[in-house]
Amino acid sequence: MKPQLVFCALIGICVLFFYGFNAESVSPGGYFSASDKELEVGEELTYIVSYSFIDIGELKFKVLEKINLNGGILYKTIAYINSYSSVPFVDLHQIYESKLSDDYFSEYFKGLVKYKDFTTYTEYNFDYKNAKLRVRKGELKPPVVWTDSVTSAEKEFQDGLSIFYFARMNTGQNKTVVLPCFVNEKKVKTTLNFHKKLTAVTCPAVKYDVACNYLEGETNFVSVYGLTGHFEGWFSNDKAAIPITANMKVIIGNISIKLKHFKRNGWKPPKYN
Repeated sequence: MKPQLVFCALIGICVLFFYGFNAESVSPGGYFSASDKELEVGEELTYIVSYSFIDIGELKFKVLEKINLNGGILYKTIAYINSYSSVPFVDLHQIYESKLSDDYFSEYFKGLVKYKDFTTYTEYNFDYKNAKLRVRKGELKPPVVWTDSVTSAEKEFQDGLSIFYFARMNTGQNKTVVLPCFVNEKKVKTTLNFHKKLTAVTCPAVKYDVACNYLEGETNFVSVYGLTGHFEGWFSNDKAAIPITANMKVIIGNISIKLKHFKRNGWKPPKYN
């Protein structure tokens, strides 16, 4: 068993982000469309990752900045992956950064993996104007470059973190999307099936049933996070579209991810009526 692979799975898919100081009751029939979705700078979402009823670690997602650039918008996001110290034989600490366009495709990606004695990095710079993608990999402190190469970027791609936001911003409708992704320095695809299916969902962060939209999908590759095959998630039915819970298949089995804590100005999860 390799619990580090189990723990890394969430970033590949779950998806998120409302206001109002009272919980909103939603009847099974009132949906928010994709155009109603909103990202909010300062948002923080923390999740518990569990494998076979054992809590093995946490994921934290933040929206850091909204940047106006050349007439467009970039969102700067970051994700932290940390294993619990109580989990034997695992000491996992990773950081992922992504800059997203206003249609939620990747413009830049950086991943850091922290080991006991050194830290490695992977960096993707997407230059769609010139149809180029620069890949850099190596170690930090002292800096060592393993790879510095350029490949083609003939279309817009998702990285392992940007797809998280693309998915959440498109929940609450019936459609299927096949997304081009750049993972492990390979051009691959992920299928997302969005459903207008309101469901009552529970999680540690909320004391009542949350009204959620359903999403499921499939990958035909093994990502850097261990995610492979089928996955499913439930997202709040409101402008925030925050992932409340998710189930995913990784190399060694299945994991569950549940919302533990949230920070978003005035947001209350919509109550299932």
